[in-house]
Amino acid sequence: MNPSLDTPWLEHGWPAHLQILLDSYRKLLGEDLVPRSGDPNEDAKRVYDAPRVIVSHTAADDPVLNFGNRKVLELWEIDVETLLKTPSRHTAEPMHRDERARLLERTTRDGYVDDYQGIRISTTGRRFQIEQAIVWNLTDAAGNHVGQAATFDHWTFLEAK
Repeated sequence: MNPSLDTPWLEHGWPAHLQILLDSYRKLLGEDLVPRSGDPNEDAKRVYDAPRVIVSHTAADDPVLNFGNRKVLELWEIDVETLLKTPSRHTAEPMHRDERARLLERTTRDGYVDDYQGIRISTTGRRFQIEQAIVWNLTDAAGNHVGQAATFDHWTFLEAK
């Protein structure tokens, strides 16, 4: 049996990455995204199993997804290995990518956005409207910008085109 299938939150450097994600959220929004345990591995499990979408991407010019919890994998109908190769722009349909780019620019400028809504698409073409999303910048302990993350727990599936 592949141990990473049983404990994906311990793979891909996620425990360390998720500490940055959690610390950045706390610093910018003044609260914890999930209850913290003090153990990076346990915190990673809590983020992975959270009952809300939690996703992040790199700080590259064309950012690639570098974390998605169980809800992300279900909603986007994707596996971890594929997720980690996916440019984050591919989570939106081409006609919605300009609007998504404006959101990321606003987040970069303001530190976080807590009122985002937009249309996204799964790998199978299933479209959904996300609502009340929070998007925030990820900053490591040295103050370096290392990406952005998003969380939401409200979405509505849309009729097929």
